[in-house]
Amino acid sequence: MSTAATALVPALREVVGPLGLLDDAADTAPYAEDWRRLYRGRTPAVVRPANIAELAEVVRRCAAAGVGMVPQGGNTSMVAGATPAADGSQIVISLARINRLRDIDPIDMTMTVEAGMTLKAAQDAAAACGCMLPLSIAAEGTAQIGGVLATNAGGNTTVRFGNARDLVLGIEAVMADGAVLSALRRLRKDNTGYCLRQLLVGSEGTLGIISAAVLKLVPAMAEREVALCTVASPEAALALFGRLRREDPAALIAFEYMAGEGMGLVLRHIPGAVLPVAAAAHYALIELATPRRAAGLRAVLEDTLSAAMEAGAVRDAVIAESGAQRAALWKLREEHAEAQRREGASVKNDVSVPVSRVPEFLARARAACEALVPGVRVVPFGHMGDGNIHFNLAQPDGADGAAFLAQSHAIMAAVGAVVRALDGSFSAEHGVGRLKPYMMESWRGGTELATMRQIKQALDPRGVMNPGKVLPDAGGA
Repeated sequence: MSTAATALVPALREVVGPLGLLDDAADTAPYAEDWRRLYRGRTPAVVRPANIAELAEVVRRCAAAGVGMVPQGGNTSMVAGATPAADGSQIVISLARINRLRDIDPIDMTMTVEAGMTLKAAQDAAAACGCMLPLSIAAEGTAQIGGVLATNAGGNTTVRFGNARDLVLGIEAVMADGAVLSALRRLRKDNTGYCLRQLLVGSEGTLGIISAAVLKLVPAMAEREVALCTVASPEAALALFGRLRREDPAALIAFEYMAGEGMGLVLRHIPGAVLPVAAAAHYALIELATPRRAAGLRAVLEDTLSAAMEAGAVRDAVIAESGAQRAALWKLREEHAEAQRREGASVKNDVSVPVSRVPEFLARARAACEALVPGVRVVPFGHMGDGNIHFNLAQPDGADGAAFLAQSHAIMAAVGAVVRALDGSFSAEHGVGRLKPYMMESWRGGTELATMRQIKQALDPRGVMNPGKVLPDAGGA
């Protein structure tokens, strides 16, 4: 392992105490492997500061020694954004112990939370005050606020409330030299210079370590309806989305698409998963919600689905009758990633295209991948309402997983060519991480990438903040 990083461990233990540092290989191993198990690094220590002062001192000491730091929340990244290098040259900094709810104000409709609090804990705290934190992702029970913001997580409710960055009013972060940026303002309007919080949100820990944030809340939902439909095609799903949006755009908080292949894997691998409609090639999951009481959302949903059935777009549908049934329907969507992991090797493409072009993307990308890898199983699902589709590919039946993964770059390139032709993005909500920096030159080259590198150089001149993530090597990341 790196002499500099290993030599620094005693000094870091002085800062956080024996309970705040892990250096046994068995203890550090889970922090050194990404969720998808594509990358396995090494680190001489996982440092777990208990407060902002300890975090700042840890960063100062690492920066002074020129040792790279990898901030880590719940370690749920799909692109290995929190995985250290294999040479043991980097220290992992876990934010898990910096996890307090500092403030919640139902008048301002804000909450101030520390980075190590899980998204689910933050949601529960908001609900206890009659409010709602309108951000939901499949990994919310594990993902931490710091990581959610550092990656600008999207999720299921983006169609109504936006991505994580749309919910951030103020931020606190430890910068690359250990200085603390304190900007935890709760203001809806603050037009004083550069918006530093938005520079840090989505930076994947490459510019600083987010330690706390002020988040926007909305009133708790008083009425909620969830439906699962089988639809004739992706075009029919998009038409159904249009119907619902025209009917009541403020109530439509989620519209998810799932293909039959993915639903089949969920039913095969996830205990308790039950499909309450006849199996089909295409599904749509809909959620309507509003803080208005007696808003009549059930009637809106029934009338819209009935009209879509008469038009031939919807073939079958079920509307949840209870909270337990709503959760069961959402489980069919949220367990897609886990079901694919249990099935075997998969190549994931987190892409976005204009909403109107989602059906065209699905058809063209499927054709491209089936031509490239005969027998490949195409498993697309995701947020049709905001144009973000997780276009995943499962290994052909009987194929060797390692051989299939060896084709990852070719598969991603084939999907990327379709995305580029449709004016989309190669990363919609998962970020760039360690998996995709090589794509940045061709997708974000020229002035855009040069500006990113200038920002990185200005804020992290020694390149110690989450090295190897986001920017290609030439940028000093």
